[in-house]
Amino acid sequence: MTGAGATDISSTDISFTAHVAGKTLRWHEDPETEVSFHGSDGFRSRSSSERVGLPDRVQSRHTYRDITVDYWLDCALPDQEAGQTQ
Repeated sequence: MTGAGATDISSTDISFTAHVAGKTLRWHEDPETEVSFHGSDGFRSRSSSERVGLPDRVQSRHTYRDITVDYWLDCALPDQEAGQTQ
């Protein structure tokens, strides 16, 4: 998986997926989007998406048809220190 925040994660502790499909989609204004990850040191995360029927940058006042977006977010929690219990 590649994308914003791509990191090597050998095991995932938290995973989120979303699938969106639509016959038509239209923005009245150019969208402003951002993906950011905030947290503590030691957390490893990655996200990725696959889009069908949408360009990388969508345009306002343009109608997109038969679109799909699949999104993944994975996070691995920090490794436990030796001797610690959960």
